[in-house]
Amino acid sequence: MQLVATGLLVLMATLYVATGPWLARAPWLGYVRAFAEAATIGACADWFAVTALFRRPLGLPIPHTGIIPRNKDRIGAALGAFIADNFLTAEILEARLRQLEVGRWGAAWLRKPGNAAMAAERLVRLIPELLALSTPAARQRFVGAIATDVVSAVPAAPLAAGVLRSLSSGARRDALLNAGLDLVGSALANNRDLVRAEAAGRTYRWLPRWLDEKIADKLLAALTQTIEEMRSPEHPWRDRVGRYLDDFVRRLESDPELAARAEAIKRQITAHPLLLEQLGQLSSALEARLRPDTEQEARELSGRLALWLASFGAWLCDEAEAVEIFNDWARRAVQQIIVPRRRAIGRLIAGVVAAWDVRNVVEKLELQVGADLQYIRINGTIVGGLVGLLIYALSAWIGPRP
Repeated sequence: MQLVATGLLVLMATLYVATGPWLARAPWLGYVRAFAEAATIGACADWFAVTALFRRPLGLPIPHTGIIPRNKDRIGAALGAFIADNFLTAEILEARLRQLEVGRWGAAWLRKPGNAAMAAERLVRLIPELLALSTPAARQRFVGAIATDVVSAVPAAPLAAGVLRSLSSGARRDALLNAGLDLVGSALANNRDLVRAEAAGRTYRWLPRWLDEKIADKLLAALTQTIEEMRSPEHPWRDRVGRYLDDFVRRLESDPELAARAEAIKRQITAHPLLLEQLGQLSSALEARLRPDTEQEARELSGRLALWLASFGAWLCDEAEAVEIFNDWARRAVQQIIVPRRRAIGRLIAGVVAAWDVRNVVEKLELQVGADLQYIRINGTIVGGLVGLLIYALSAWIGPRP
């Protein structure tokens, strides 16, 4: 486009010069020469204006030229502030997330054929590269900080209520209760000696040891029998447990005191050093599994990850409550993590722009808008020529041209 615009300028200047000697023989060439003269002036003016945006025309120290290189840092700061104030505010992000519905959109995207496999393949190839950019200690601190921020951003009581309601509805209630019975039964079977010792320590001292053990055995047998009886769907205690769960979920949703206790427990958990240690170990174990040593291992990992992502998307599409939980997580994460840091994000953008090399900035901007700027030069050439032709024609009509 620069060649086209510059070629048009050269053509007009050549036409202006070439028509001069022929004016006496062909007066009508005056119109052509007037068009070429004005077009050359318009082309030169617009060339100067466009060039002055990016550099000094002909390298001359003309004031108010090279505008973008001279104001690169100020443009970066203004760009960062503009994005922070117009894209990262709580109201705009909240409205956008409500329109997008992150949970439903993500589930629908994962269900489309090929998307899960594409995402898995890219993740498998990208993760090792990202891990190589930092040290294990830094990654563990990062994972801990992100996990703490995310957990802190999500209210404990509504989250626990949603999870319990989802798990305790319909057939899941029976499965959850059976799993709980299995857990209690296994704990009793594996800790018979501990139960005997506890029972012996809480009876009268004058009772003989064999009687303490007899009482403990009776207690264990009664508990084991009760657990086995509760596996029957008709057992009345199953309904009682279900009603207790429903009542507990309702209290989680409506009882401020219980909600405050849940938040206190959440804060204790997130502040405990053991949590960060466990997160670090989990991060290290996960990293080891995400670093395939061979191409075959990478394909196998990609296949497993794709299957998991597709299954997760299919499950999420059918779970309206889970979708709402994910939507709520996304909104709260934005409100608690992104919005308070929008100024820092703006400063990051400004810093990135400030670190750019001036020549690279000019080249990038010229590649993005250069074609339109050259059209300005072309339009200036044509419009200038037409205006000059009109002035010449009016002058010829009003009177002889001086």
